[in-house]
Amino acid sequence: MRMQFQQLSAHLQRSLAPVYLICGEEPLQLGDAAQAVRDEARRQGFDERELLELEAGFDWGRLSAAADALSLFSARKLIELRLGGERIGREGAAAVRTYCESPAEDNLLLILAPGLERKELKNKWVQAVDRAGVVLQVWPIEGGRLVAWIEQRLRDRGLQPAPGVAVVLADRVEGNLLAAAQEIEKLRLLYGTGTLDSVKLTSAISDSARYDVFDLTDAALVGDRARVHRIISGLAAEGTAPALVLWAVARELRMLASAAFAARQGAGALSAVFDAHRVWESRRRLVREAIKRLPLPCLHGLVVGCALVDRQIKGSSPGDPWQGLAHLADDLAAGATADPPRSTRGEIC
Repeated sequence: MRMQFQQLSAHLQRSLAPVYLICGEEPLQLGDAAQAVRDEARRQGFDERELLELEAGFDWGRLSAAADALSLFSARKLIELRLGGERIGREGAAAVRTYCESPAEDNLLLILAPGLERKELKNKWVQAVDRAGVVLQVWPIEGGRLVAWIEQRLRDRGLQPAPGVAVVLADRVEGNLLAAAQEIEKLRLLYGTGTLDSVKLTSAISDSARYDVFDLTDAALVGDRARVHRIISGLAAEGTAPALVLWAVARELRMLASAAFAARQGAGALSAVFDAHRVWESRRRLVREAIKRLPLPCLHGLVVGCALVDRQIKGSSPGDPWQGLAHLADDLAAGATADPPRSTRGEIC
């Protein structure tokens, strides 16, 4: 069965197919679709999840072994096969076709193939998935479809957009769904649920020439300390709410701490953290590099530093919250080179 992203929710409410192939060039919808399948599988008792990541020398016997293996913890299992940018090859195509001929009743196979080209949708292994389950394609959204998508996502987040709001937001993000999703989350954080008019929108959404809280976390992630301080100064000068900046930094730190801990357990555990925190494929390499220079104790100390800044913002601790935010972001950018990180020494004031 072939379907589009907007049909998935209704489909999952009716039934759960034994096999899903999610492919396409739009990372936000691909991630959302995969998470929707995972969530519904969990609700239906698929409590165990086994990750198979295609890489050089991958043993395709692992797919049949995963399907045949009895679980010690759950009667039902989700098998997630990630193709990444790799081609499935002749052996892989044969393995998937064999699986689809008689999918196990207590297993669900989820195949993620972001690099799958349109012409490959005619391949026999894709047709086998089509017959056994669901093939869902996600492609970039443009024009009027983008405006409709933004309006629906605003409503899904509890915001009621006034006429024209979705059009203005679509112009600002220029077709980038990830940027649109970030802006919508920021609006929800600032205003909560309720009506969103053009006045609120224009006062909250950054022009492309202005700094953004996500610019700050990206600069800190790559270790660009000079840019971190420029952005902090710009955000303060623009009157950005320090609570919004802290939210972005704290979210990044919690994700990094979870990733650093999971990296010790292996690639599968790290991939699970990436999924849980919605770390898109385009950022995963940066996160892997960041946790190499950010020891886990350092990250834990920075999370503690967030609590100190939070008290400053609320007025229950002395000190300038913008100075505290600057220390946090700089320590995140500096990583293990800080001597020692000010926020881990409690020097947030």
